Amino acid sequence: MAFTFAAFCYMLALLLTAALIFFAIWHIIAFDELKTDYKNPIDQCNTLNPTIEKVKKIRRIKIALKLVLPEYLIHFFFCVMFFCAAEWLTLSLNLPLFAYHVWRYMSRPVMSSPGLYDPTTIMNADILAFCQKEGWCKLAFYLLSFFYYLYGMIYVLVSS
Repeated sequence: MAFTFAAFCYMLALLLTAALIFFAIWHIIAFDELKTDYKNPIDQCNTLNPTIEKVKKIRRIKIALKLVLPEYLIHFFFCVMFFCAAEWLTLSLNLPLFAYHVWRYMSRPVMSSPGLYDPTTIMNADILAFCQKEGWCKLAFYLLSFFYYLYGMIYVLVSS
């Protein structure tokens, strides 16, 4: 049993996929709160979108990452990791969601901050239903990925 870079990638992917599963669950809960009117759209979009804050007496911009960008960055990190480890099947399974993330970010609403959710349109029934379906689909993908990464880690550790 040898510890290879591929095994390390699968172990790290397991841990980060667990975080992505919690992100997806939080995403589903957030849009369910909007659907049932437990939270107003402005507050909900402020917690979903990253905000840009100016730090006092310093002229740099600090991005307080919240939900969307960490998910996209973690998934991009998966693709880079599995590309470097030459795990082509795993990379090909992750590329469709990565392409969707790129498309979704490029076609986001025009706002002053880099976010995906516009508080003025999020309460439209079709957009709200789309966001809920997106959350459920991502949860299913991340759950299946978790077990695939577990299998891949065991396979790489045993076969080395």
